[in-house]
Amino acid sequence: MKINLTVIIQSKSEYRAELELILVNLVGQSRKETACLQYDLHQNSDDPNIFIFHEVWKNKEGLDLHNRQPYLLEFIQKTDLFLEEKPTIYKTSRIG
Repeated sequence: MKINLTVIIQSKSEYRAELELILVNLVGQSRKETACLQYDLHQNSDDPNIFIFHEVWKNKEGLDLHNRQPYLLEFIQKTDLFLEEKPTIYKTSRIG
């Protein structure tokens, strides 16, 4: 069963450009994963410090594998300093 995620990340202003490069790299790495069906990064038009991921994973096993990838774990460790708050993660079901 597919898993849909929306992840909202708020950068500290002084780290926005650096964080954006890291997030774009994360997109490239994640899209290479077999279970990744969609992995898109957006930036809020009204507040450029807010980044939004839209992700679709083939199944829970694929998402679990993604969450154990060294590049994702490194991202989590490195970016703590760059964020205003912890990322907000929504697991959603498509209804339309």
